[in-house]
Amino acid sequence: MNVQDLQKVLQLVEKFNLTEFGLEEKDLKLSVKRGSLPVVPTLPTVPVSMPTVATSVPPSAPSGSKTEEKNVFIIKAPMVGAFYVAPSPESEPYVKVGSVVRPETTVCILEAMKVMNEVRAECSGEILEVLVKNGAPVEYGQPLFKVRTSA
Repeated sequence: MNVQDLQKVLQLVEKFNLTEFGLEEKDLKLSVKRGSLPVVPTLPTVPVSMPTVATSVPPSAPSGSKTEEKNVFIIKAPMVGAFYVAPSPESEPYVKVGSVVRPETTVCILEAMKVMNEVRAECSGEILEVLVKNGAPVEYGQPLFKVRTSA
C-alpha cells in the first residue's frame, strides 16, 4: 500500500462518514477509527517505504491557564485546526454560555487533517464565554473558552 492508496482510504472513510474501517492484506493490517480516537495505521511487519501518520497532540501542548481575572480558567487550543462546537451541523453544541463542565467534559472538536479531535475542559466550572466562532480556524495555544472555576 502506497501513500496514495492510504489517502484514498482516508477520503472514503471521510466521504461515507465511517467511524471504523479495517483492511487486512498479506503483510499489511490497517485500522482507522474516527471520533475521539485519532487515525492510527498499523504498519506492516515487512519494511515498506511509507511515511508515518502522526495525529496525536504533542506532549508540550498548552493546556488551559488561570487568568488575572479571579477564578477564570482559559481553555486553549492544544493544536491547529478548525473549531467546531458540535459533533455535526445538526447536533446541539457540546457546551454554551452557562453550561457546567468538569475536567472530562468535551467542549468542542478541532479538525486537523480530516481527523476530529475532542477537546476536554480540563477544569470544573461554568462556561462564561465562547471565544471562537463555529467553523473558524484556530492556532496552537489560542484561547477557546473562558470558564469560571469555584477555586
